Amino acid sequence: QVQLVESGGGLVQPGGSLRLSCAASGIDFSIYTMGWYRRAPGKERELVAAITNSGMRNYADSVKGRFTISRDNAKNTVYLQMNSLKPEDTAVYYCNAQFKWWGQGTQVTVSS
Repeated sequence: QVQLVESGGGLVQPGGSLRLSCAASGIDFSIYTMGWYRRAPGKERELVAAITNSGMRNYADSVKGRFTISRDNAKNTVYLQMNSLKPEDTAVYYCNAQFKWWGQGTQVTVSS
């Protein structure tokens, strides 16, 4: 059974930082592309960042230079370091494995 469990969301002030984690089980984590998506209120889910099994990274234009995706294959975990957060980053953030499996989501709220 595949499980993706996100953690690290919360409430942060504009300009602050958060680090999201996604722990995977039930899959051969090291061979899959892992990604972070988000869905803001009233909007469709969008790709935030992805990292391939070889470490190639891709980012949405809106987060380039502020967010960093990384992975630790020994821990079956993918991370999203989010810096210089803006109110428009407020959304539910979802972990994804190989464009197929999804986590339950974690809420990120950026507000003063």
